[in-house]
Amino acid sequence: MDRYLCIHGHFYQPPRENAWLEKIEIQPSAFPYHDWNERITRESYYPNAFSRVLNDDGKIIDIVNNYSKISFNFGPTVLSWMEQHAPTTYQAILDSDKESMLNFDGHGSAVAQVYNHLIMPLANRKDKETQIIWGIEDFKKRFGRMPEGMWLGEAAVDTETLEIMADHGIKYSLLAPRQAARFRKKGAKDWVEGIDSNKHYNYTLPNGKTIALFFYDGQRSQNVAFKGILQDGKRFAEDLMEGFRQESDRQFVHIATDGESYGHHHKNGDMALAYCLRYIEENNLTKITNYGQYLALFEPEHEVQIHENSSWSCVHGVERWRSNCGCHTGGEGHWHQKWREPLRTALDNARDRMINIYEEGLAQYSDDPWGMRNDYIRIVLDRSKANLNRFLKKHIKKQLSDDERTHIMRMLEMQRNAMLMYTSCGWFFNDISGIETLQILQYACRAIQLAESESDHRFEKDFIEDLDKAESNVKEEGTGKDIYLKHILPYQLSLTQVGMHYAVASLFADNPQSLTVLNYDCKSLFFERKSAGLQKLAYGTTVVNSKVTTSKKEFSFVVLYLGQHHIIGGTSKRLTTKEFSPISNALTDAFEKSNAALVVDIIKEKFRAHTFSFFGMFKDEQMKLVNQYLAVSEDLAYDSYRKIYDRNYGILNVMKGQKLQIPPTLKQNIDDVINIEFKDLFTNGHFAIARMEELVEETIKWDVNLNAELISAKLNDRLDDMFDQFLKDLTNYGLLEEMLSTIKLYKRVDLSPLLVNLQNNVFELSKSLITRNGSPTDANQVVVELLEQVAQEINIDLSFIKNNAVSV
Repeated sequence: MDRYLCIHGHFYQPPRENAWLEKIEIQPSAFPYHDWNERITRESYYPNAFSRVLNDDGKIIDIVNNYSKISFNFGPTVLSWMEQHAPTTYQAILDSDKESMLNFDGHGSAVAQVYNHLIMPLANRKDKETQIIWGIEDFKKRFGRMPEGMWLGEAAVDTETLEIMADHGIKYSLLAPRQAARFRKKGAKDWVEGIDSNKHYNYTLPNGKTIALFFYDGQRSQNVAFKGILQDGKRFAEDLMEGFRQESDRQFVHIATDGESYGHHHKNGDMALAYCLRYIEENNLTKITNYGQYLALFEPEHEVQIHENSSWSCVHGVERWRSNCGCHTGGEGHWHQKWREPLRTALDNARDRMINIYEEGLAQYSDDPWGMRNDYIRIVLDRSKANLNRFLKKHIKKQLSDDERTHIMRMLEMQRNAMLMYTSCGWFFNDISGIETLQILQYACRAIQLAESESDHRFEKDFIEDLDKAESNVKEEGTGKDIYLKHILPYQLSLTQVGMHYAVASLFADNPQSLTVLNYDCKSLFFERKSAGLQKLAYGTTVVNSKVTTSKKEFSFVVLYLGQHHIIGGTSKRLTTKEFSPISNALTDAFEKSNAALVVDIIKEKFRAHTFSFFGMFKDEQMKLVNQYLAVSEDLAYDSYRKIYDRNYGILNVMKGQKLQIPPTLKQNIDDVINIEFKDLFTNGHFAIARMEELVEETIKWDVNLNAELISAKLNDRLDDMFDQFLKDLTNYGLLEEMLSTIKLYKRVDLSPLLVNLQNNVFELSKSLITRNGSPTDANQVVVELLEQVAQEINIDLSFIKNNAVSV
């Protein structure tokens, strides 16, 4: 009998971008990475695109793209981030869908997702429609085809949502077994309570259409997510096989878990998945499929009824996102989640106010404002001026002034943020003070700011009072009101505040007259900059332009840098040339006389609209400024270390030879010098094998305590650069020889670069150069021989390629 298997991964991270900057600020909890998107990409998303298959000796025999053999969905918001910040992984995911279409009769494995993972049964109909349309359009833009299936946030389902999905061409969705109420064979009279996960089902909708529903194998999915089955790829495969029943015809086993199980939640889980898939295929245990192919092969023979308002992660339905149901993650045992209900009430009340503001605000421009919002995803995906012009021309027939254009964009951005504020993670965890809830409150704050700026409605005060009913479990945090006033409202940005960051950036920029500050363009109409040692002074008049809302503002500024983190600045309304001239003369005169106190007095007197300092800067900008300053101090420190090293080297050498104890301070100085010079070797653009050999010998001689994590990271980048250079000229054998020597040298001092990119590149190039009989062509003989030596050094066994190579 035919047997079929499908493994689904739900790959998702909530939107983490600052609501004003459209960028993710540094997240200390994700250390050593900049933020959680970066960390999870490194631990899960990237490894699954380039997963290692090992032999019994622990050597890499193949590198595979897991996504091409499973079913998967990625949240649109994390794909948007990945497109900019992890393009290699992003492209591998897109390519895997095309590869899966070859594997599965033209049915791609990628599945769409409702846009920002809100809980659909708790959304109003308009938001449901937009979430589904945005999810489909985002998918089409990225994967180049219409999605067959769609993943619901938290698998939370109701009939209305399924009906809208079917109306927009979605063929199937995936749910948890407990979300099924009953099933029966088509034409049968009696229903059977529960569900059989080995079958798939039609669900008849009120409009007469049907949508196919798959209910995953709960036990085997739990084994992946929570029971440690990913510790052994073979055991994983055997566990999946146990899901088949011999008496069943056309047997189908399928599981679904968070995709992050494969690598993030379970280290090397991607390798277990890769091994599992290969083991199943090589032993012909079952046919691996995806939902689209299986549905095309077999029309559902059964129909199902669902539990309305149910989800996969709350046994109480969807109460986890609106009440104190008891489901939570983390926190103290006595903590409650009573805050969830007033939080949702506050957001619902704000949303309803914004519905009226939106309809009133677009009444004179559009007969279909909600259709316009549905189509706004095209701008979210491409904010170019040409695309925006096409969008506005399509939806608005009248000629728009700049102010009207900005008004419309701010209305649409209000609505986008009003959906982002419902992202499910805001309720999922244990307290209202958590970073996930702070994130959705930030989106709410941005939406309200836009609403109030474009209308006569004032409702933020009501929103804050609603939040006051949401009590935190952390006593010092107080209520949602306290949290909003302390952690959200003070960080609300205006164009002027963005301009302040431009002012600081202009102190150090090569082209200060025109800079991009995150998602804002800043251009000076007038600009002057002075330097006196470490101190710097800049002043001028600037236009700040939002790339998102097209809002513009002109203002004048002055900023004084006194060294370290000491920055003093201020802004005012735009000053005319006549108004600015005496002020700029006074500033220049005071600065050139080193009268910083007078400069500060002028700032306080003439630029009082907004003042700013280091402590009001974005975290990433703070780090840039501090690192820029400290780099000079690090160079000075190194010069001192090196002088001490050179001055005492001879006597220390004698002491070592005589086995005398070297003073700890001088031993530490040796360590510091070698560490700095190792780091510089890989970053200063003057890499030389001879110098690396000297440093390795010194490291061994003096038993230097290397900063292995830092130096390995720099070494990793250097190896990648060397191989990239080689790929541009495959006749440059010297680069491969240099790389081979570098690898052998770093092993002598126990450095441990990640090597992931290098392994991928060596493997792919070797694969392309070896012919069917496992021998290289004459032209590539030297390259392949050197590549094989490099491969051996970085844990790759090319024998699998040689035995399975196909000549081109």
